[in-house]
Amino acid sequence: MAIRGNKTEENFYVIGISYEKADAITRGKFTFFPEQVEMFTQDSKTNGLENFFIVSTCNRTEFYGFAENEDQIVEQYCKYTEGNADEFRQFMMVKEGEEAITHLFRVSSGLESQILGDFDIIGQIKIWFSRFKKQGASNAFLERLVNTAIQISKKVKNETFLSNGSASVAYSAVNFIQATQGNLVDKNILLYGIGKIGRNTCANLVKHYPNTNITLINRTKEKAEVLGLKYDITVKDHSELKEELQKTDILIVATGASNYTITEEMIPFDKEMTIIDMSVPENVIHTLAARESIQLVNVDGLSKMVDDTIAQRRNAIPEALAIIEEHSTEFYEWLETRELVPAIQSFKDRLDFFQSFALNNLKKDNVNIDENETILTEKVIQKITNQFASYLIENKENADETIQLIEKMFHLKQA
Repeated sequence: MAIRGNKTEENFYVIGISYEKADAITRGKFTFFPEQVEMFTQDSKTNGLENFFIVSTCNRTEFYGFAENEDQIVEQYCKYTEGNADEFRQFMMVKEGEEAITHLFRVSSGLESQILGDFDIIGQIKIWFSRFKKQGASNAFLERLVNTAIQISKKVKNETFLSNGSASVAYSAVNFIQATQGNLVDKNILLYGIGKIGRNTCANLVKHYPNTNITLINRTKEKAEVLGLKYDITVKDHSELKEELQKTDILIVATGASNYTITEEMIPFDKEMTIIDMSVPENVIHTLAARESIQLVNVDGLSKMVDDTIAQRRNAIPEALAIIEEHSTEFYEWLETRELVPAIQSFKDRLDFFQSFALNNLKKDNVNIDENETILTEKVIQKITNQFASYLIENKENADETIQLIEKMFHLKQA
C-alpha cells in the first residue's frame, strides 16, 4: 500500500541515525536541537516539505515525513546539523510506507531502544511531535500515527514484561557506580545538568544512596533548586562549577549541550575521578579518557551494564509484536477509510448538484417549493451518500472498481 501525503507524488518516509550503526561521536554530529524547530520548519516548507516531525534523543535522531524521495529529506535535514549529507548516508536508516509506520510503532514500544524496553522514548516522541505541530507541520495522518504509537506504548508497558526490571539509561549510571565504586559514604558526587535524564538519574541516586554527598549544578540555578528542595540536595551556582570539580570524585554529566561542557583544563591533571557522560553529543571531551586518573564512560558503555535484565525482557517480545500488529490493523483500516473520503464527497457533491439543478428548473416553471420538501431531499441525498460509503467500507476489496463505475456513471471529478 502506498502511503500518500497531501501531494499525490509524495510518500511517507523515515530516515535516521541511531546507536545501531553510529557511535556517540557520530550521532552527536547529527543531533537536532529544539531551538532549531521553527527555522527548520519554515525553511522546509519553502523547499517543498510540508508534513513532518523530528525526534532527537541520545540514542537516535529520526525524521518522519512526506517527500518526493529520501534525498529531499536527507539534504534538508543535514543543513541543520554539524555533519554533511554524504557522511549521514554512510550510517543512515531509511524506510518507506508501511515499513516506516511499523518502525515508529516498534520505537514507541521500546523494541528499538538501545536498552530493550526503555520507554523514555515515547515521552520524547510526544514532546518533539508537539513542537512541530505548533509550527504547522502536522496533518491528520501524522496525528493519527503518533496517537497510535502512544496507545501501543501504553499497552505494551501495562500488559507485558518488556519494561520489567531496572534497565533505563538513567538507572544504568547508578548501576555502573554500584559495580565500580563500592562504598560511597566518603565520595563527592556532582550531577551536572538536570534535563529529563539528569532528573531521573538524581532520583535513582537518592533512592539507592540516600546518605551520599550529592551536589547539583545546572546552567539555570532555579531549576536545580527545585530538585534540590525535593531531595534535600546541595545546589551550587554554575559559576562554581570549576571549583566543585576540584573536589568531585564522581561526575555525572547530563547537560545535553551542542558543545563540550567539560574540557581538559577544567579538571586538575592529577585529579582522580569517575566521569559518566550521559549526553549526546558527548559533552565531556573524550581525550580525558587518556588520563590514568580518569575513568570515563559514555551512554554506549552504560548500555553494556544491563545484559541480565535484557535477557528477561526478550521473552516479552512476542507479546509486544502482537500488540503492534493489532493496532497496525486498526490504523490501516482507518487509513483505507480515509482514502475513500474524496470519492464519497465527490459523489455527494454530484447529488447536491442534481438537487440544485432540479430546484432551479422548478423555480423557472414558477413551481412553489415548500421548505420541508427541500429538507426532505437533503435527507435523501445524505442517506444515499451514507449507503454508498457503507458499501465501500464493507467491500474494500472491490472499492476501486466501484468508484470507477460510479465516476463513469455520474461523471465525477475528485479533488
